[in-house]
Amino acid sequence: MPTLNIVLVEPQIPQNTGNIARTCAATGARLHLVEPMGFRVDDKKLKRAGLDYWYLLDITYYDGWDDFLSRNPGAQCFFFTTKGRKVYSDEVYPDECYLVFGREDAGLPETLLRRHPERCVRMPMRDEARSLNLSNTVAVGVYEVLRQWGFPALQWRGELHHGTWDDAP
Repeated sequence: MPTLNIVLVEPQIPQNTGNIARTCAATGARLHLVEPMGFRVDDKKLKRAGLDYWYLLDITYYDGWDDFLSRNPGAQCFFFTTKGRKVYSDEVYPDECYLVFGREDAGLPETLLRRHPERCVRMPMRDEARSLNLSNTVAVGVYEVLRQWGFPALQWRGELHHGTWDDAP
């Protein structure tokens, strides 16, 4: 079974992280939270956004980006940024990949993006728009990877679904 990893670098808004945690729980993606964060993990807003799915979540915490790198050597990271040269859906995502997202108010550090320009991807949007909401961006990225992988182990109306709507019970 392929493994998808979602990395949030210094998330600031608990509701976004809670929504992302819910997406990870529902899809089987692993969640990695890189400190410092703008909230405590026991924040009521975080828990409320994730509702009752916390028991399904595989979550790891890191003291900073260097801690993340040391504990995940060789991680194949794809950095989601408005500065990316490639469209996220044009990338081919391998098993064990890590989708990396930055702070809601600042994105990922420029130094990190400059070190990995070939792994920076973006979501198309209007020029007038600054960016998409972080939890929406993560959900779109997660489902693109899962679509490429054929939605492994995900269910449709209680049954594993590998056919078409006509196959629905």
